Amino acid sequence: MNGIAHLGTDSVIQNSLIGIKDGKITLLADATTAKIDRAAYEEVIDATGKNIYPGFIAPNSTLGLTEIEAVRATNDFREIGSTLPNIRSIIAYNTDSKIIPTVRTNGILMAQITPRGGMVSGTSSIVVLDGWNWEDAAYKIDDGIHINWPNMVGRKALDEDNGTFGPYEKNKEYIKQTNELKKLFDDAKAYSETEIKEEKNLRMESMKGIFNGTQTLYIHSNDVKEIVEAVNFVKKYELKRVVLVGGKDSWLVTDLLKQNNIAVMVSRTHDLPQYPEDDVDLPYKLPYLLQKAGVQFCLNNEGGMEAAGARNLPFLAGTAAAYGLTKEQAVKSITLSTAKMLGIDKTTGSIEVGKDATLFISNGDALDMRTNNVEKAFIKGKSIDLDNEQKALYLKYKNKYGLK
Repeated sequence: MNGIAHLGTDSVIQNSLIGIKDGKITLLADATTAKIDRAAYEEVIDATGKNIYPGFIAPNSTLGLTEIEAVRATNDFREIGSTLPNIRSIIAYNTDSKIIPTVRTNGILMAQITPRGGMVSGTSSIVVLDGWNWEDAAYKIDDGIHINWPNMVGRKALDEDNGTFGPYEKNKEYIKQTNELKKLFDDAKAYSETEIKEEKNLRMESMKGIFNGTQTLYIHSNDVKEIVEAVNFVKKYELKRVVLVGGKDSWLVTDLLKQNNIAVMVSRTHDLPQYPEDDVDLPYKLPYLLQKAGVQFCLNNEGGMEAAGARNLPFLAGTAAAYGLTKEQAVKSITLSTAKMLGIDKTTGSIEVGKDATLFISNGDALDMRTNNVEKAFIKGKSIDLDNEQKALYLKYKNKYGLK
């Protein structure tokens, strides 16, 4: 009670009263006018002067699928092969990852665990960042299939250690690759429309959901020409639930995306522009450009060190707020908007009566890296341990050197 509740719906209650029972939010009111029977609650938390947020959601993440990127044996987010829709990321999710507690410390309490590589990477799932095993953590299993749209042009690395690349070159295999993708979807669509099957094809079975609307197709693409091609591909197969992942050039085709009801999972805002001629601050203001155009979007942190860097998700939203979004729109971009894209908004993603009590209390602004200090967090009403190895090392050396 008495905290500033950022509901994730563009709304704020300055002096809030939130009741939790059996893992659900049962009460949401203004503490200045509502009264409660304190005896009816096991614990009453006074959050005066503090901020309360829905648990942040990290979409399109390898969190729990990798531990140390430089150590291959700890990476379990990619399988050998090009078209693997039946590969399921959830069974590789490691709840004992030491990275996960460091992410919870910044208010990220849920994640979409996503495979990588190939043209069709596999199937993602959504987890809560708590549990003894992946069965405990699973929130929504096999929510969608991820495809990497072939690049029309590309650059070969001349020296990866120095980060130098050669000139842009046309992808001579582009037509072959897109035809291979179309053949896969033609076969999968025909399979999904056939009722009697003597034998089950695991690859085709895994794709049935994207044709009947129970799963989402996530298309990873950034270049404007490739985005247009991908949209035409979606229209051909009349797919109902589609999300564009990355979308660095999405601001150029907002009308096309709106007309076809395609949402955008925006690349990390803390990045360089895609092309030298782009505005230097384009990644920062891209969320605002989509918001202004009426395109549904959320933020993701795909890129180098993405698992460990998932803890920076709130600060990506903070940067978007500094470049056009309101603070509440920025909060929504990593809570309710993400939940809607993942198909879990009916039960989580905002602080509303009837939804899961997945939320946290910060002593500062959760979108500001200087003041964010998460003091308490709850996943489905369960209080979560916010200690982690980095905190332990900090305290160890702070005490060793007598620092205040």
